[in-house]
Amino acid sequence: MKRLYADIHKTIEGFDLNVKIESDAARIGILGESGSGKSMTLRSIAGIETVDSGHIEVDGRVLFDSASKTDLKPQKRKVGYMFQNYALFPAMTVLKNVMAGMGRQTDENRAKAADMLRRLRMDGFEDKFPGELSGGQQQRVALARIMVTEPDLILLDEPFSALDSYLRDRMQVEMLEMLEDYTGQVVMVSHSRDELYRFSEELFIVSRGSIIRHGEAKAVFRDPESTIAARLTGCKNFSEAVQTDKHTIEAIDWGVTLKFRKKVLHPVHCIGYRAHRFDPVWGDKQENCIKCDVVRVDDLPFEKNYYIRTLREDEPLCWFVQGEEQRIINERGLPDYLKFAEDDILLLE
Repeated sequence: MKRLYADIHKTIEGFDLNVKIESDAARIGILGESGSGKSMTLRSIAGIETVDSGHIEVDGRVLFDSASKTDLKPQKRKVGYMFQNYALFPAMTVLKNVMAGMGRQTDENRAKAADMLRRLRMDGFEDKFPGELSGGQQQRVALARIMVTEPDLILLDEPFSALDSYLRDRMQVEMLEMLEDYTGQVVMVSHSRDELYRFSEELFIVSRGSIIRHGEAKAVFRDPESTIAARLTGCKNFSEAVQTDKHTIEAIDWGVTLKFRKKVLHPVHCIGYRAHRFDPVWGDKQENCIKCDVVRVDDLPFEKNYYIRTLREDEPLCWFVQGEEQRIINERGLPDYLKFAEDDILLLE
C-alpha cells in the first residue's frame, strides 16, 4: 500500500509553513486560498523548495529528514511534478519533451515514450511542438512526461487553472481517466472546491500555512468544523450562534431559533448553511424557518440566486435555486418561509 508522510516546517519572507500530511489514499486533495501555502507544500515534497525541518517519505522511502540530514535531490525522489503552465520545452517536439526526464536518448527510451503517448491518446503528435497543441493536449504531454519515469508520487499544482470553464470540466474528467492505471498516489492542490470534491478521496484544508481540517473528502464537506473551512468548501451563509440548551441554538444574525432532535454536545459559536440546501415552505410557519423576504434576485443562466432579509442588512441569506425547484417556484410563486434542514446545519467553532 502506498503511503505519503510529510511533516514540513519552513519559514520564508515572514510566512510560516507548518503542515503535516499522512495518508494512504490514492487521490489526495489540498484545498486553500491563494497564498495559503498549498503550492509551497508540493514544492517541498518534490524537493524544489528547501525545507527548514521535518520529515518526508513516500511508501517508506525517506526523501527528507532534518534529524539525519537526509535531503534527496529532486531528480532522485521519484516524484513527478506538474506545474500550472505544464513547463513544456517550446523548441522540443512532443516526443523529445516526454523523453526529457528519461536520461539517455536511447531507442528503448524512445519506444517507451512513444508508448506512453499512445496510452494517453497522443500518438500521431510525436513530431509536433507544444505551440501547435491545445491546452488539453499540452496537459497530456506534461502528464506523459511524468508517468514515463514511473514515479512513486505525482503532484499536480493547480493543473486546470489556465483553462476556461468548459475545458476545465472536460479535462478534470480526462485527468481521472488518464490516472486510472497509475498505482501510486496523486496529490492535487487547488483553490477550487469543485475540482477537489470530484478528485479527492482524502482532503486537507490549509489556511495561513497550517492544516485546519482533514479527512475523507465528502465528510469534510459535510462537516467542515470551522468557519474558515466552511467558507473554503463553498458555504455562503453564516450567523453568530448562542446555544441555550442541548437541543436549541439561537442564530443571532438571522433572528431564528433552531431546534435539534439530536443533542448538541460541543461548543458552537457559529452556524453555517449552504445556499442550495433550503427547503421552501408555503403556508404556515414551521419549526426552524425564516420568513422568505426577498431583497434581491440575481437571474443567472442556470440558476436564480435569491437574497433573503435578515437582522443584518449588509448580510442577507443566500438561497440558490436550480432546475425542478425553480420550475415549482415559477408555478406557485415564492414560498412564505425557508426551512433549515437539521442535517444540513453546519455547527462551527
